[in-house]
Amino acid sequence: VPATRWNMIEKAAASEADSICLDLEDSVGPDEKSAARDRVVRALQELDFGQRTRMVRINAVDTPFAYRDLITIMEQAGAQLDLVMIPKTNRPADIQFVDTLLNQLELAFGLTPGRIGIEAQIETAAGCLHVGAIAGSSDRLETLIFGPGDFAADMRMPLASIGQPDQHDEHYAGHRWHYVMQSIIVAARAHGLRCMDGPFAGIRDLAGFERACQTARSLGFDGKQCIHPSQLAAANQAFAPTEAEIIWAQQVMETYAQALSRGEGAIRIGDRMIDAASIRMAQALLSYA
Repeated sequence: VPATRWNMIEKAAASEADSICLDLEDSVGPDEKSAARDRVVRALQELDFGQRTRMVRINAVDTPFAYRDLITIMEQAGAQLDLVMIPKTNRPADIQFVDTLLNQLELAFGLTPGRIGIEAQIETAAGCLHVGAIAGSSDRLETLIFGPGDFAADMRMPLASIGQPDQHDEHYAGHRWHYVMQSIIVAARAHGLRCMDGPFAGIRDLAGFERACQTARSLGFDGKQCIHPSQLAAANQAFAPTEAEIIWAQQVMETYAQALSRGEGAIRIGDRMIDAASIRMAQALLSYA
């Protein structure tokens, strides 16, 4: 949500979203940065976000705005902040800068050390190249996020609208985001982090949004950023395990337990072989559900 739009912030705080990100970066012009910080502070102090995670996207650390974003918000509303999102994360030092500054601010204002987490957007060639090192750069880091718009710009990839390209792109038969998305997922899983797909700008193209969600889930992402309330239901449905998947996982667990009691290591359900790898997949799905 743009931090300059108070009415949108109020609506977001009462929405069905799991978390709310108040944006100080791309949706806020340079001359509006100071006023936007004040609105973020006001929102964190005054609005009831319920159980929703309260997040702020600061400006990139190579701009003249990031340090002031953190100081202003932490000084006045640090106790109400859950996560800091860092855009255009290029290297581990970007995370470590924010981590160090948060440490100092928490100590200065008597806040619980390390409570505020970090989410890192991977949306540049450098970020993709260093994503493994970024993923292991800080204990505060909770999530890696793919940013398709800025990634396309940095890679000089033609893109009419932010989000997944059409799967029937006449100029390229493959999936042009596969490498960077898979790299993010591998780094996230190796370090025990969440991984989230980035936004889809076509808010009237629900079918395109649903395809993007399905692609992200197929690759292993945990969820997707939404930029309009109309996208929330589709995202939740796409990333939640289906009833059929849950039933299948439960059947796998029960049948495998019975097989182990008989001293068998591999079994068959219908025409599918079930072994230890199948059990791990079933356990992961049930845990996620």
